[in-house]
Amino acid sequence: MADKNSFLLRIITPDRVFYENQAQMVEFNTTEGEIGVLPGHVPLTVLVKPGILDITEDGGDKVAALHAGFAEILPDRVTILAEIIEWPEEIDEGRAEAAKERAEERLRTKTPETDVMRAETALQRAMARIQVLR
Repeated sequence: MADKNSFLLRIITPDRVFYENQAQMVEFNTTEGEIGVLPGHVPLTVLVKPGILDITEDGGDKVAALHAGFAEILPDRVTILAEIIEWPEEIDEGRAEAAKERAEERLRTKTPETDVMRAETALQRAMARIQVLR
């Protein structure tokens, strides 16, 4: 039930409704920096950058690795349309470590043909996965 101390948080991916519940706060990275959203936030639309998503709800805190998308923030609800988002139990730590190493190697040994932005994004995604597990 909504009250002045919470808002509806919906996180949707192309495959599923990842999360839908009342929250007291949500924090995540945007292209403009980290943002924390509380009930009554001014309306805002932001682009999501890879990182950790922190949800504060009645039952405690939840974390997930959020990779890309955009968010619509309104005073009584937040909707995040995510390309990929994962709970810690959905992450394969070995794959995340391998992806981190590959991205770091690409950036270390870059050539004129290296897509630096793609490598940096891959590194950010891998780091988000690893941080959520720890």
